[in-house]
Amino acid sequence: MSVKASLFGLAFGDALGKPTEFRSYDEIVATFGPRGPRDLPPGALVTDDTQMALAVAGALELALTTPPLTADRLEPHLNRLFVEWARSPENNRAPGNTCMAACGALSRGVPWWEATVAGSKGCGANMRVTPMGLVPGLTEDERAGAAQLQAALTHGHPTGLAASELTALAVRWLLDGLPVAELPAALRERCSTQREVYRGDWLGDQLWRRSPAGSPERFIATGWDECADALAGLEDKVRWIGPDADPCLAGGAGWVAEEALATAVYCVLLFPDSPVDAIARGAASSGDSDSIACLAGAFAGAVHGEPGWPAPWFGLIEYRDELSRIAAAWS
Repeated sequence: MSVKASLFGLAFGDALGKPTEFRSYDEIVATFGPRGPRDLPPGALVTDDTQMALAVAGALELALTTPPLTADRLEPHLNRLFVEWARSPENNRAPGNTCMAACGALSRGVPWWEATVAGSKGCGANMRVTPMGLVPGLTEDERAGAAQLQAALTHGHPTGLAASELTALAVRWLLDGLPVAELPAALRERCSTQREVYRGDWLGDQLWRRSPAGSPERFIATGWDECADALAGLEDKVRWIGPDADPCLAGGAGWVAEEALATAVYCVLLFPDSPVDAIARGAASSGDSDSIACLAGAFAGAVHGEPGWPAPWFGLIEYRDELSRIAAAWS
């Protein structure tokens, strides 16, 4: 429905979840009520989630000046913009340890497959990937490969790669009209069909060889299996957990990639007709509230378009000029 609504939705969810991250569920409910924070203040601040999503979007724009999109064209731009983000004075929003460690190595000229934190599947792999689903004109294979590559620069665990691909494709599918109710099954089907597909044209051979898997197929299968497990039964959990409980009971706390994806999808399933309720539910969670809410916002915005968000919010959010510029270029 709307590239702009999805990009801004990510930032709206991020901003609502910023003050609730690292707080207990009881604290959040006592402060904001059982359904979570619902108002953006003037000058609403985001976290590293939105900042890094903007870096991914910027890398895509630069790489696509000479299409087609390939790893050789995309990786240098991701590398440079991730390092610039890490060094920026605006990077003062509790950035993830994995991202900072990997960016530190990249800044010293270490090749990305050595700089990445090979055992990390933290949600930093996919909190920033949604621009891969929004940029027009890519094939599904290009989206999938690019999504995995941007994750691999910092998070080398196969589950981070698979969850990032799923997150990017979820945004694209919803933007193209997939009903929310059908999203979990579509994601699980992707886990099945891609289970042993290692994207060597994007990732090379060095990454999987750092693992004990023994083959690229066995390496990547671990990631798809863990994502499938996280996504299992989300539709049933909507019915027996319900809208007034901690959403982390359904999909996990979200500190790791597959749980951030699953819990964000769950929030949108809970409130398929109300984007604000979906991100507020993500923000009122016991886990990684900003990452869960930002992904829920990207999904809900792709479904409902700009009318799904309160009109004043577009003028309140940090980085609104850059978000608007990207949205205009990709719409």
